[in-house]
Amino acid sequence: MKKEFIAPFFATLRAANPHPKTELEYSTPFELLAAVLLSAQATDAGVNKATRVLYPVANTPEKIIRLGLPKLEDYLKTIGLYRAKAKNLMATCHLLVEKHGGKVPRTREELEELPGVGRKTANVVLNVVYNEPTMAVDTHIFRISNRTGLAPGKTPLEVELKLLKRVPPEYMLHAHHWLILHGRYVCVARKPLCWKCAVARYCDYKPKTPPPA
Repeated sequence: MKKEFIAPFFATLRAANPHPKTELEYSTPFELLAAVLLSAQATDAGVNKATRVLYPVANTPEKIIRLGLPKLEDYLKTIGLYRAKAKNLMATCHLLVEKHGGKVPRTREELEELPGVGRKTANVVLNVVYNEPTMAVDTHIFRISNRTGLAPGKTPLEVELKLLKRVPPEYMLHAHHWLILHGRYVCVARKPLCWKCAVARYCDYKPKTPPPA
């Protein structure tokens, strides 16, 4: 993607969705952290289905610790890899209580010390909770960055660092949400919906897909 196309690319996405939000349901920083931790290799809809039942019962580190691991696993059974995720969430809750007074830390280093929290999860929390201009590269953003030529790279970290350099500052705060939603609903994995894409004119992807006959 040519440099001069990047600003209009994001301006178009912003015009269509001025205030994008995560599709994970949450009402507190901890609820978001837990939901993102649970969302690895799972859909947001699947995570929301589980947390709608879990959070009314236990939505703080202290309450989840009191719930206990076997009961936590029961609440998470509908999510893929639920045993490992329940174990990580429980360990994270203990660390939050012991080291952070039950609060969600606001530095990348402290977030990445939490079990099950990697760079992507930390970036989501920093962006959504603390309004930091981070770029959480998931499969959608990785695909779009390479397909469109916006920020080609062989690894999520390479793509993240390129995006931080190429995305204009005025779009950085919401850029990862615009890209995720675009990848989820328009620039989909197998056959992008190019005929309904508002930013197709700026994209390097050459075999633009025609509308179905």
